[in-house]
Amino acid sequence: MIARYTLPEMKKLWSDETKYQNWLKVEIAVAEAMGELGLIPLEAAKVIKEKANFDVDRILEIEKTVKHDVIAFLTNVAEYVGEESKYIHKGLTSSDVLDTALALQLKEAGELLLRKLEGIYQRLLELANKHRYTVMIGRTHGVHAEPITFGLKMLLWAAEIERDMERLKTAIKTVSVGKISGAVGTYANVPPEVEKRVCEKLGLTPEKVSTQIIQRDRHAEFVLTLALIATTFDKFATEIRTLQRTEILELEEPFTEGQKGSSAMPHKRNPVLCERISGLARVVRSYVVAALENVVLWQERDISHSSAERMILPDATSTLYYMMHVFREVIDNLNIYPERMERNLNLTGGLIFSQRVLLALVEKGILRETAYKIVQRNAMTAWKTGKSFKELLLSDEELTKLLTLEEIAELFDYNYHLKYVDEIFKRFGL
Repeated sequence: MIARYTLPEMKKLWSDETKYQNWLKVEIAVAEAMGELGLIPLEAAKVIKEKANFDVDRILEIEKTVKHDVIAFLTNVAEYVGEESKYIHKGLTSSDVLDTALALQLKEAGELLLRKLEGIYQRLLELANKHRYTVMIGRTHGVHAEPITFGLKMLLWAAEIERDMERLKTAIKTVSVGKISGAVGTYANVPPEVEKRVCEKLGLTPEKVSTQIIQRDRHAEFVLTLALIATTFDKFATEIRTLQRTEILELEEPFTEGQKGSSAMPHKRNPVLCERISGLARVVRSYVVAALENVVLWQERDISHSSAERMILPDATSTLYYMMHVFREVIDNLNIYPERMERNLNLTGGLIFSQRVLLALVEKGILRETAYKIVQRNAMTAWKTGKSFKELLLSDEELTKLLTLEEIAELFDYNYHLKYVDEIFKRFGL
């Protein structure tokens, strides 16, 4: 696991202590279900629930000899339970416990991630509403296009997080399944009713059909979803990095008191947090390959997926959780510079209103192609000379025959581009 980027709650979730605790939950739930169904003495099930426990160090000690983690675990649990331990794990195979317990961990990890996403979503809505009318330039191909607002940009981000939340809910549901069906999934030694009761106790859905394992397309979908969410944050971080460039400087990630940007250049304020997010997104995306490879196993199972999962599932969830934590820090303390946005709006001398001029000419009845030539002719002159686009238009005799001076002046109004902003915000209940 990438320890440096693991926050305490995720570290605890993926600890040996929590893993064995989930294994124990499964074994106790199975014993209870079997006791209820008369498959083992009910009193034995009660004793198992009361006495069952484990010691991580002892399990690891036993495992050095038996070379099997589940057997080591069961041996240690038996040391606590005593005689009734003979009823523990009755009719089960290791993966009944491993996969059902893993579902509990993935469900909990997914819910932790979901809560982080929900907090980020609300914060983005707050920023969107606050900057609903903060005008800035919209860019396509990195080139000035037409005015937008910073609020709309934040609303766009919120909408993507909204979709990510739905994807994650679906992925959590997909992996929240258990199986207690025996060595190859036939229930030969443990009836389906046990599985049903165990899953009810644990808050899981019984797998409709399984082999010795729960099929790994479920886990692949989960990791794919994590990678997509990581890419969302990479997208946001890259946008902040771009807008923090010295020539633009419309946004800037927080730079705290005493922070240093460069060992050589004291003036530097680098977007290191956003760069960290982008870098870690690459790591999360890399886990998708292993998750997809894990889907293809030999017949009813092999364990080639197991070693990979022990790396990629804790790492993918922990890394994404950390990325969300860092991004929340960035947007909670984001430096927003409306004055720079306004300055950048005016960099091209009004060229951003070229489409309005084009449409106004078309409305006068001339061919669009003719109108385009008139507008582009003046626009290219403005590009090359730095002259005011508006002044060039006012001196173009072909154009002024069609548009009055007042009509031309009216075309250079930022508010024209904001007339439907409120309507867009209403879609989000704002």
